[in-house]
Amino acid sequence: MSRVSLEGQVAVVTGAARGIGAQLARKLSARGARVALVGLEEGELRRVADSLHEDAAHWYADVTDHAAMTSVAREVKARFGKVDIVVANAGVATGGPLEDSDPDAWRRVVEVNLVGSAVTGRAFLPVLAESRGYLLQIASAAAFFPAPMMTAYCASKAGVEAYAHCLRAEVGHRGVRVGVGYLTWTDTDMVRGADQDEAMREMRSRLRGPAGRVHPLGPAVDRLVAGIERRSAHIYAQGWLRAMQPARGLLPGLIATFASRELRRLGERTPLPRQGLVGAGGAADEKARAGRSGG
Repeated sequence: MSRVSLEGQVAVVTGAARGIGAQLARKLSARGARVALVGLEEGELRRVADSLHEDAAHWYADVTDHAAMTSVAREVKARFGKVDIVVANAGVATGGPLEDSDPDAWRRVVEVNLVGSAVTGRAFLPVLAESRGYLLQIASAAAFFPAPMMTAYCASKAGVEAYAHCLRAEVGHRGVRVGVGYLTWTDTDMVRGADQDEAMREMRSRLRGPAGRVHPLGPAVDRLVAGIERRSAHIYAQGWLRAMQPARGLLPGLIATFASRELRRLGERTPLPRQGLVGAGGAADEKARAGRSGG
């Protein structure tokens, strides 16, 4: 498709306080978009908003809270007059073997990544239908690359991929386009947090070629922006991921064989799993939930 100019368009980005969300907000703003940032770190959101080129605003909200996100959608429309683009980017992660994992953290990953994406879509679809806009759902190579010790993250990202494909079929007749963004290990706080887990870091380091490499943030986000301009159905933040799609059916068996060998080799050296969510964004999510519960 030909590119759509972002000049004067209104873009909503969830999980916009840091990492992919913050960088995406900056890139969209640099191309003339007015950006609404949504997240759980009010100070960070304000700093990102203040750094943008165009008119911007920020909202403190948990993407799993339907009432809060419905209110955000209403307030963004009132503030900017319309919504053309929504990027459902908010996400968290936890690691470690399922048997020994933190059950609350495991559940929260699914709640934020999958349920939160659906809540975001439900809240903003009415205004996107008005503008015949575009919803970009950030998924991951984890949707088709079933990595050991990442059961919650992989399950949630496979879920959001399927959800976005279903939604595309539901809303296309209303003029709303839906895209899925795929990323692999990208230099963000989440990935740096995951690398603090010795077993996860070592497993990643054993992967060959680009599959085990941490990729720079800037080029990945540039690809996302180009896909947004084209209203693409699929956006690959690292180009080699596109080539992996035809091999999806083979990956679970290949990865299981590789992982069995590597986990057997790690054996007793495998450390205790990390408790809770990884990275600064995960810490912010846990802090926000503790504050709401009074804990």
